[in-house]
Amino acid sequence: MHFADGQIPLEYTRYINRKLAFIGGSIVLLGFLLVVSVSLGAANIPLPDVFLALVGKAISKRFEIIIWNIRLPQAFAAMVAGSGLAVAGAAMQAILRNPLGSPFTLGISHAAGFGAAFSIMILGSGVMSSASVGAVTISNPYITTLMAFFFSLVAAGVIIVVSKIRGASPETMVLTGIALASLFTAGTMLLQYFADDVQLAAMVFWTFGDVARASWGELSVMAIVTGMATAYLIGNAWNYNAIEAGDETAKGLGVRVNRVRLLGLFTSSLITAVVVSFLGIIGFVGLVCPHIVRRLIGGDHRFLMPATLVVGSILLLGSDTAARFILAPHLLPVSVLTAFMGAPVFIYLILRGYRR
Repeated sequence: MHFADGQIPLEYTRYINRKLAFIGGSIVLLGFLLVVSVSLGAANIPLPDVFLALVGKAISKRFEIIIWNIRLPQAFAAMVAGSGLAVAGAAMQAILRNPLGSPFTLGISHAAGFGAAFSIMILGSGVMSSASVGAVTISNPYITTLMAFFFSLVAAGVIIVVSKIRGASPETMVLTGIALASLFTAGTMLLQYFADDVQLAAMVFWTFGDVARASWGELSVMAIVTGMATAYLIGNAWNYNAIEAGDETAKGLGVRVNRVRLLGLFTSSLITAVVVSFLGIIGFVGLVCPHIVRRLIGGDHRFLMPATLVVGSILLLGSDTAARFILAPHLLPVSVLTAFMGAPVFIYLILRGYRR
């Protein structure tokens, strides 16, 4: 087949522009959703007042306090956590060559949750309280994150070892993840069993992933770690494209497969540990978002990774905004809503894929 001069470059340009247009449109949607999220709540704030408060010209002192002390930290925490978990899920699906890979389905979130719970209750890195903002206040986020990171690495290491012994099939890794999730959930339940009434109530509350508990200080730690980690994962997009073609093909293209796989799991575990240690376990974001983006713009990780980052922010920010009204005046933890949304959406994606 012969092509006219310039036909292939023109088609490739259109191919790239469609993907860039999707990412650009998603960023615009995220910006609009951020303003709406800050505006809505128990006290609705008109959009003009939101813009004035954001530029430092708030008319009402009350609105300024609500926006800067409550709404903005919560919205930014949702964006940071959503983007980090989504990119970690996309990376894990690529480096493990497993469409069901994510920090939640492979038990890494549960391992990080156990590590954070162990740090809070045994090492004393969390202060138990009955405050309305949250039942657990992290007094030493570094120890909490370190313990969450350590146990998430343990889970990731077990998955790698089992996959090497039994073969890196999706079934093997998913079954291993289910076993690890059960193991670390049992460990968390054991801690709860020996806790007193106040600690038990605090632990149950903390287990629900909720972005409302993040302050500006905690948000800064999350943003720095997650930002550097996601930048590394996005920077390896070409390597992930090669690995998805097969380990031998990737090695033939000069990719150090084992090194890329280990560092990818390490980085994904770090993101998961930071999010879980501050916000609790938030499931299905890292599982569903990469599949949604993959069906919309394809599987090229050069565009899939940044698009997944934005879509993850949109999904978790939108879920958190909706969670404020479902059981109003009670605030529903965002992890409950993502679980209810994520499971049927993922089943739909699987069925749609099989029909194709």
